[in-house]
Amino acid sequence: MGSTSFYSFDCNEPKHVHVRRERMTCKFWLETVVLSTNNGFPPTELNRIRRIILDNLDRILEAWDEHCGE
Repeated sequence: MGSTSFYSFDCNEPKHVHVRRERMTCKFWLETVVLSTNNGFPPTELNRIRRIILDNLDRILEAWDEHCGE
């Protein structure tokens, strides 16, 4: 896929994840997994990314809580 990231300055926003590959980026909200922003990913890849997030949501939320200190 690409890389997924949390940034410390993001901790004041609702839980979300950034995905980056080549020059494309997107951001998905996590508490209801929906696309927030997209820069370049085609719809088929966005659907695939969303499915990967859903399949790993517990682990992603746990990582968010560890990163942001919740």
